[in-house]
Amino acid sequence: MAGKTVVVTGASGGIGAALARRFAAEGAQVVVNGTSPERLHAIAEEIDAKAVPGDASTIVPAARAALGGRIDVFCANAGILAMGGPEAEESRWAHAWDVNVMAHVRAAHDLLPEWLGRGSGRFISTVSAAGLLTMIGAAPYSVTKHAAFAFAEWLSATYRHRGTIVHAICPQGVRTKMLGGAGTVGDLLLKPGAIEADQVVDRLFEAITEDRFLVLPHPEVADYYTARATDPDRWLRGMNRLQQTVEEAHGTARPATARPGTQDTAEDI
Repeated sequence: MAGKTVVVTGASGGIGAALARRFAAEGAQVVVNGTSPERLHAIAEEIDAKAVPGDASTIVPAARAALGGRIDVFCANAGILAMGGPEAEESRWAHAWDVNVMAHVRAAHDLLPEWLGRGSGRFISTVSAAGLLTMIGAAPYSVTKHAAFAFAEWLSATYRHRGTIVHAICPQGVRTKMLGGAGTVGDLLLKPGAIEADQVVDRLFEAITEDRFLVLPHPEVADYYTARATDPDRWLRGMNRLQQTVEEAHGTARPATARPGTQDTAEDI
């Protein structure tokens, strides 16, 4: 990464700040982007990067100018956690779609002519294990992260032979501000196995050395993903049991009568 030019969105803290620090330590020129200018400028000063605050959807032209006209690596890291289900306001769904998906699409739109023209570029998408599996209590987040993963997958399938390398990072719980906003779901299901943001970045850099698409900071996610694909109904029964666990913790559980042959077991979960 020495001498490469890198843009990191959502870099005011958490995984984004960890990405920016690591790329700078590896010798890259870094632009950090985020919506918290004070924290963003503090990160930029710490690692000798350039801060470009604002909307991640429109960052590419300003970042390119700050880097002297060239972007080698783009980290589509900005994201929001939107809880709820179909009852969530449409504005919440729209905001999650805009930040978690369309910001990636718009960045790719601006980056690909440059990358395809010279035959190289690297797009790093911070997705989430929710994009491979799902997240209890967070339909807008789960749905948009599925879409973010699908878009990253599509980019790789379409442009890999033309030099654009794509990585999709899919962690479970990470000790960031977002984890604190996950409420009971985060406390029960994510915090026990949560890792540090630096560990996520370590796994990414291992994938970079191999040009490997899928980055799983929690190795067990591979087993869950395999179980989901192999026996979807069994996997969904297990997830439904987790849903019931969350409801019980909230005191909102309702009695349920299991049909014969559908009882959950510890192995399902």
